[in-house]
Amino acid sequence: MKKYFLFLMLLSTVTLFSCSKNSSANDGHDHSNESEQADAHGAEGEDVHSEESHSEGTKSAHSDEIVVTPEKAKEAGVETLVVEPKSFRQVIKTSGQIESAQGNESTVVANVAGIVSFNRPVVAGMSVTKGTALLSVSSENLPDGDPVIRARNVYATSKSEYERASKLVKSQIISQKEFERIKENYENTRLSYEAISKHRSGKGVSVVSPISGYIKLCMVNEGDYVTVGQPLMRVTQTKRLYLRADVSEKYYSDLANIKSANFKTPYNNQIYQLDELKGRLLTYGKSSGENSYFIPVTFEFDNKGDIVPGAFVDVYLLSSEMQNILSLPISAITEEQGLYFIYKKIDEEGYKKQEVKLGMNNGKEVQILSGLQAGETIVVKGAYQIKLASASNAIPSHSHEH
Repeated sequence: MKKYFLFLMLLSTVTLFSCSKNSSANDGHDHSNESEQADAHGAEGEDVHSEESHSEGTKSAHSDEIVVTPEKAKEAGVETLVVEPKSFRQVIKTSGQIESAQGNESTVVANVAGIVSFNRPVVAGMSVTKGTALLSVSSENLPDGDPVIRARNVYATSKSEYERASKLVKSQIISQKEFERIKENYENTRLSYEAISKHRSGKGVSVVSPISGYIKLCMVNEGDYVTVGQPLMRVTQTKRLYLRADVSEKYYSDLANIKSANFKTPYNNQIYQLDELKGRLLTYGKSSGENSYFIPVTFEFDNKGDIVPGAFVDVYLLSSEMQNILSLPISAITEEQGLYFIYKKIDEEGYKKQEVKLGMNNGKEVQILSGLQAGETIVVKGAYQIKLASASNAIPSHSHEH
């Protein structure tokens, strides 16, 4: 019986030891799997984090890019230009005035004495053609009477005397010298009468424009009394005009190098180039005026019909040429708080804002001192629309990968 109990105790001890060993083995296997899973999960987390970092880096790299599709750019009128170095003339910016060229103006004068009566309203700038009746002068109610009637009576008398003298000279009743005097008087009265009678109208004697052009100045009013030869109006032809630029004395040493000029009118802000208007430099002053610190520089050019004589203009005097200069049209430049920017095209639908420093400005183009490289493609038309796209999504913008 005692042997039986010892056998049971030994069997129980062996069984417990075996179970404990298996349990330890199983525990070790589970921890290993957990460790492998943890390592795998950690590696996967690193891959995800790496991809997210790359994506964020890509977005950051293009955060300053403005995206405008080719269709939207075309609708907005966007045009680009590949920048290349070229010649650029030095510029002196000043002011000036458009004047009528000498020989292209005519003064209308009264051909008889009398009271002025306008046939139609006459104002400065009105177009007239040669022979157009501008006004009438009447002496009907004046003490001297109608000059046409007086001229006709004098002419009739001289004609009768001339016809009588023609018969007498043949019979040698009067001398040849006396006949010549009578004939001369007759010719003079005839010319006078014909000159005045052909312009007679119901209101008196018409005063006509001697040339075609525009009324520059009217010097009389309705009902004024005028004498023979008194100036009434000034008519100008605008085929050829003068540009007079007033230049500060500090540029006197540079005046000899001036070759041409551009100018901008205040009524349409258009830039005109004298090189395109058959313009030429006439002269520049050798001293300033008595009451002025400016030296006049005068050009002559053709008027295409839309330039107003007398207008004050901004003038860009062009002198010596500089080579290998980077320049852009004025339309390519935008301004923000005193700084100047351009927009570079970096790919088919990507644009980038770039600050630049400006140099001389000739009215059409401006010299770029910094911020621009040769070979870059720059927006020269529609820059403002690109600016709106970057500021307010007027043209949708977003980052994209290349």
